[in-house]
Amino acid sequence: MNYILFDNPQDWKNLLPLTFTRPISGLRVGILTLAEKWEKYLGNSVYPLTEPYLQTKFIPQFAQENLFINSALLPTWDLVAAFKNLSLEQALLFDGKLLALKTTQSNVYIPENQLVTDLAIEFIQLPTDIFRLNGSQIQADFALLTKGRDSYPIPDRHTIVYNPENIFIEDGVKMKACILNAENGVIYLGKNAQVSEGAIIQGNFALGEGAVVNLGGKMRPNTTIGPYCKVGGEVSNSVLFAHSNKSHEGFLGNSVLGEWCNLGADTNNSNLKNNYSSVKIWNYQQADYVDTGLQFCGLIMGDHSKAGINTMFNTGTVIGVSANIFGGGFPPKFIPSFAWGGSEGLTVYNFEKSLETAIKVLSRRQIELGVIDRDILHTIFNFEK
Repeated sequence: MNYILFDNPQDWKNLLPLTFTRPISGLRVGILTLAEKWEKYLGNSVYPLTEPYLQTKFIPQFAQENLFINSALLPTWDLVAAFKNLSLEQALLFDGKLLALKTTQSNVYIPENQLVTDLAIEFIQLPTDIFRLNGSQIQADFALLTKGRDSYPIPDRHTIVYNPENIFIEDGVKMKACILNAENGVIYLGKNAQVSEGAIIQGNFALGEGAVVNLGGKMRPNTTIGPYCKVGGEVSNSVLFAHSNKSHEGFLGNSVLGEWCNLGADTNNSNLKNNYSSVKIWNYQQADYVDTGLQFCGLIMGDHSKAGINTMFNTGTVIGVSANIFGGGFPPKFIPSFAWGGSEGLTVYNFEKSLETAIKVLSRRQIELGVIDRDILHTIFNFEK
């Protein structure tokens, strides 16, 4: 069976700006991306089916028999069993929404032969769902990744540990004189990750491969620091996808940062309004601010965006791809891709200059910004102008 995670166009647009540079299945929630979760549950490779301009990088693959799975869906063992029991040209639906289709065709459609499920279903349909569901997904991924395996031992006798049975350490982890408190949630430390002196970590928490918690970092519950990220200061209920840095003091809460983002020293975000009312954020699908229904909501930032030192982000700020934000005061609550400026106004970030910055940033990690990635960024630049 060939497994394909398909993007519903409306869901994809609702998840902008995080999906500008990736399919929905590339979003990270918990320890793993959605695609990585499905591969673990299915025991097979999965392939994306996303927006046409992204297919040059995220290439779909079709076979004689294909099982299309809604990419916004969080996997469970019950769903896997239900999908595998489908007949050819049969679909599984939930509340009118297509969950899966088994077909010999290479396109997604809703056939006459339909089953409706009453299983417990959870989707990632809005950027805020990523931090909202992150704690439960850390726990689910922790169980998936650690089943039948033994943790490496704590490598430092000066590190204080609470509830070690809720802590899993992969090979090559370095830590010194830190505190790991897993009394109220699990802690997962990925391969070759580092926890520096004086850092305090509370579960649920995940630290990706090669990622670093800097000196004195305060990692509060339901936080994921993705592969090769560097963090410091205080981070609460937030997700950093990969290769992004919040290395210095400052607060980040109820937020999601894509890849290759950087927050300057003492950058802070508000995650709670002074009147304690629910937070509204910019929605690309509606082209307007929508009520999240959440009391706590911080910053949503697309790939390659940067913030200068002492930047202050208001509650529910949304920033596109390759934006460069700096200066005093609060910048706007919605900042389009390739914006340059801050509270005193925004101009368009010259595309070639933005590429120069991206090339330099990636080269520091010995990674090349390829032609395909440049073309994707150029498409986003034209989309947002």
